[in-house]
Amino acid sequence: MTKKIKITSATILLTAVISSMLITEMVIANSFLASKKTLSATDEAVSAVSSFYLGTIVERRAKIVINQIDHEFSQMEKALSFIKDEEIKSQEDLRDTLGRIKDLLSLNRFALADKDNIVYTQYTTYTGRSRHEFLSRKEMDDRVITTVSPYGSSKQLCLAISTPDLEILDRTFKACFVQIDIRDIVELLALDDEQDRTYFAVYLKNGGNLSETELGPVILGRNIFDALKDVIPKEDLEETRTNFETGKKGSLSFASGEDKETMYYVPIPGTGWELAVLIHESVILDQIRGIGEKNISTSRNQILFAVVASLLLFIVLLLEYRALSRQKLEAEKETSKAFQNMANTDSMTGIRNKHAYSAQEEVLDQKIQNHEILNLAVVVCDINGLKHVNDTQGHTAGDKLIKDACSLICEYFSHGAVFRTGGDEFVVLLQGKGYDERMEVIEAFNRKIEENIKENGVVVSIGCAVLENEDLRLSDVFERADQKMYERKKELKSMGVKTRYL
Repeated sequence: MTKKIKITSATILLTAVISSMLITEMVIANSFLASKKTLSATDEAVSAVSSFYLGTIVERRAKIVINQIDHEFSQMEKALSFIKDEEIKSQEDLRDTLGRIKDLLSLNRFALADKDNIVYTQYTTYTGRSRHEFLSRKEMDDRVITTVSPYGSSKQLCLAISTPDLEILDRTFKACFVQIDIRDIVELLALDDEQDRTYFAVYLKNGGNLSETELGPVILGRNIFDALKDVIPKEDLEETRTNFETGKKGSLSFASGEDKETMYYVPIPGTGWELAVLIHESVILDQIRGIGEKNISTSRNQILFAVVASLLLFIVLLLEYRALSRQKLEAEKETSKAFQNMANTDSMTGIRNKHAYSAQEEVLDQKIQNHEILNLAVVVCDINGLKHVNDTQGHTAGDKLIKDACSLICEYFSHGAVFRTGGDEFVVLLQGKGYDERMEVIEAFNRKIEENIKENGVVVSIGCAVLENEDLRLSDVFERADQKMYERKKELKSMGVKTRYL
């Protein structure tokens, strides 16, 4: 006969105590393991956030360089059109034309090269084949981009286009080109190194540091392959070297002492360059690890709430990741906005510059073609006597003349958008109230100029034209306004005003 086990209150109590202890141990162990997994997931999430952040930065910075190169090529094409319309009868005429084009279109080191590889600049001529590799080519592409290292100068980016139909002074020209100092590009790409976590550098295919900027405490300003060979596996180094040589993008991570570095790089098309950005992950990881360890301690002391606390911690971490990502992206947007403002502002006068005018011109061209604009006027302004002042009183006086002229233009055309598009040239775009009041303002402005002639004050020649039905782009209106400006310049010359061109 089987003996029955007697269930008593003591048995029930013991069972409850033992069950509670087992459940408690299981909850503690599960909470501890869950916290450990959370820390591991945190590391992976931070790496993903870092890679995303770096990818966003580097792609955007590469686009800035690409846009600048496209802008320079566009300006050279405009320069060729300008040259073809000029009547050049002597070497002096050619140099004067090159100088005016360079100022008008804000082109750096603009030059022409003929079939004999003789290079013509604003100031001199020289044999260019030994200096410029692209001149030795039998056939030139539409666009040629090379990196050059002139003797005694910093590295430069050379942009060239062919000119097969250009003939001047009985000589056939085969190319025109500009050279951009690498330091100007570095200033355009400069990043906000907040908390010493973000760095950038531009490299050649062989890993040479073209920008001469430091990429973190390990790579510094050295050849990137020499710096990485002791900190990443050989296969990763070879993959990175291959990507540089073939113009591909990629990323890698490596240890820097107790820190972890993440680097992201992309090619800049046509240049043979790679743009790299690097970030420290240690600060982010330390913050998140601290939260995780605090969670483990809380789990041990508060068993009943361990699972809930772990879930809440995970949610908090996700929210922190999202907030951190948003903060970084907002900071990058602010940095980008600041650089855009710098790129669009004339440093001398504080008004918008040629780059800003070109951007506005693209917007207005689209609206004109879509028939979205009915009333638009362009006022072309040119300072009289700037060269005379520079030659006789010095460039300080010339700079003051430019600022005074700018103030006068802005005062009278207060309802227009004023741009400085060259050394002594300004353009005003009038819409709305500015367009409606243009005739009165122009008349008042010209009266003021004629008074200034008698008082030896600022003299500015202006010409105005309005948008007509047959116009397809803003340049059509500009050309008419420019012609009227030259007619006004002739009038002022007859009054004894010194001019630059006449």
